Amino acid sequence: MKTTFLSILGFLTLSIGYSQKQFDIRTVAFYNLENLFDTINDPTKDDEFSPIMELKGNKSKVYWDKIGKLSDVILQLGKEKANTSPAILGIAEIENEAVIQDLVKSENLKKKRYGIIHFDSPDKRGIDVALLYQQRYFKPIHYEVFDPNIYDKNYKVYTRDILWVTGYLDDEIIHIIVNHWPSRRGGEAESRPLREKAAYKVTQIIEKIRTNDNNAKIIIMGDFNDDPINSSLKNVLKTKADKNDVKETDIYNPYEEMFKKGFNTLGYRDNINLFDQIMFTSPLLNKKGEKTYSSYKMFKSGIFNKRFLTQKSGRYKGYPFRSFSNGQYTGGYSDHYPVYIYLIKEKK
Repeated sequence: MKTTFLSILGFLTLSIGYSQKQFDIRTVAFYNLENLFDTINDPTKDDEFSPIMELKGNKSKVYWDKIGKLSDVILQLGKEKANTSPAILGIAEIENEAVIQDLVKSENLKKKRYGIIHFDSPDKRGIDVALLYQQRYFKPIHYEVFDPNIYDKNYKVYTRDILWVTGYLDDEIIHIIVNHWPSRRGGEAESRPLREKAAYKVTQIIEKIRTNDNNAKIIIMGDFNDDPINSSLKNVLKTKADKNDVKETDIYNPYEEMFKKGFNTLGYRDNINLFDQIMFTSPLLNKKGEKTYSSYKMFKSGIFNKRFLTQKSGRYKGYPFRSFSNGQYTGGYSDHYPVYIYLIKEKK
């Protein structure tokens, strides 16, 4: 498994080409937190799936250890270039708002003053998506959730809602769509239509946004349970791998090129996958030959796959260092690597 990220541009190039200019740098990221459940059994959720509740011994100690580890990763995300943790962070596999509060109030993150946007979803496993944002950088002005409204053989699939948040990143309106699409349970081919239906719902949200702003800056992030080359992304969302091919209404996915080069965000049953991705609409790209940053543009995208986040031995050697395995707590972080993009804009 490869342990570096793909740079779209180099910061060295920027510093040479724009030696007299200064830039604001904001990190936008996504992280699947791998079953962040509390230690309280919720009788209203009959289908709750909590690895922590299945453990023997001190569950509270495990919970706070996991909170500490996840918050440490988030603290480091983007810090290398932006000098702070993500301005905007989508998260998945969280049980409720209480666990998010514990995360953002942890010792590592409490000074960042993260705001939270979260809704309980009807998911069978009892997990949701949410958006965290540093309040000094991002000001939400609208948010809502959408039921993907997916049916499988006439039975409703109770999966995660899709979260749409609109707000000001500094002085620019940005739209964020956070996803965690249906799993591959039952096989990729069997479950493929479920993710295609989720993708179609995203296209409807994008159309709704563009009704008021045809040049909207839209970021689509999440754990899609599909690789960048799968039909949900290529045929339904119609994503593009080459930014020079991206037209006005297209969606650019930098993670497709990474996937073709062998990069990944998780491993499962001896396969490596790149399910975690961040893609976006053309207004966040410079056109061919341009290098203008008067407004926020995507500068770099990557996978945060530091060595400490990777399993070094055993059955999952080389995979992301997961928290739970065979009913035991491993002391790991998550079975997914986080992904991120840098947005930059010339300082006024």
